Parts: sequence; structure tokens; C-alpha cells
Amino acid sequence: MDRQTILSKVDHTLLAQGATWEQIKGICDDGVKYGTASVCIPASYVKQAKDYITSEYPGKNLPVCTVIGFPNGYSTTAVKVFETEDAIRNGADEIDMVINIGWVKDGLYDKVEEEIKALKAACGDKILKVIIETCLLTDEEKVEMCKAVTASGADYIKTSTGFAGGGATFEDVELFAKNIGNGLKIKAAGGISSFDDAEKFIELGASRLGTSRLVKIMKQSE
Repeated sequence: MDRQTILSKVDHTLLAQGATWEQIKGICDDGVKYGTASVCIPASYVKQAKDYITSEYPGKNLPVCTVIGFPNGYSTTAVKVFETEDAIRNGADEIDMVINIGWVKDGLYDKVEEEIKALKAACGDKILKVIIETCLLTDEEKVEMCKAVTASGADYIKTSTGFAGGGATFEDVELFAKNIGNGLKIKAAGGISSFDDAEKFIELGASRLGTSRLVKIMKQSE
């Protein structure tokens, strides 16, 4: 698999707490240059980034993705819905939400599914990815989340925020692929640091990758 094919599946990501506008602008420039699937950035920069891409790169379609309930997931559903609606008003094309992990631990799978459905309704025709934070869940809980996210109508199930001490693993993507229903896609995120690993994640079933390191590798090789 060639590098451009892999990059076309990458959500080029910068979600550090101290991210500045100059850094976000650089992420957008890189996203256009290297043909990534999107840029994934903090919600406070969505409008600015959308305006920048539109003005600086007319005719280029670089979707802007942002995160909701990030990184802990324990905001109320009403707050997450408001965040989602606000992000979309500001120009977000894709939404990556974090589930309420405590609800999973309590076995409230139906409640998690209802919340995802509420955010999918708020997204309308925009893409919704659901972060289940695999490093905090048992395999049984991961399987239950595969079922819930499938039933919710979301577009993707995503492994990780990258902020909880663990990222994507080959085993989790394999588990997802075996347990999700028709139409649900997989995003692997967190700790993807080489093109070889990225290719393996894709071969195992991921159609999106959340990382910034692959673009860094490209820049270092120039």
C-alpha cells in the first residue's frame, strides 16, 4: 500500500491543550499538502480553520473534524448535543464524540446508545465517530459497545482519545471488525507512529486513522 493511499485515510490531528492558532494553521496546510482525510482540531478553532482553508485553498476539500465531550466523556448529553450543534454551525464536517465510560462500567449500554443517537441526530448529514476508549474497557464491554454503536446509526467506532494512557491496538481493531454490524466503520487512533503499523491497521479493518506522526515522517523525508 503506497503512502498516499494511507495518508488519504488519516485524520491529521492536533488536540494538545496548548495548541496555538499557528500550529492549527500548520496542520491545515499539511492536510492540504499531503491529502489527508481531514484535520482533527479543538472546537474553538473550527470556524477559524474552516475560514482559513476556504480562503487559502479555494476548491480544495479538506474536511474539518472536531471532538465533543473530550477527552473524558462525562459531560451531560445536553452539553454534548450543544457542543455538536455549535461545532457544526461553525463549519465542522465531522464529529468525534467520547462516550460516557462510567455508564459502560455501570452496564448502562442502552443509555450510551441513546446518547450516541442524540448526537447523531444533532449531526444531521455530518459524519459521527464514537470514541469508546478501549484501554479503559474489558473485551466484554468493547463487544457491547460494538453492538451499541452499530445500533445507534453512527458512522464510525473509534478506539481512543490518546489521552487515557493507551491508544489503538491491532487486537482491538480485530475485535471491532468481528463484532460491528453492517455499515459501521472503524477508526484507529492513538500511538500510530509508522506507515507499517498504519498499513496493518487498515488491513485489519480500519478505514480511518487518527495520528499526526505520519505527516511528520513525510516532512522529515523531504
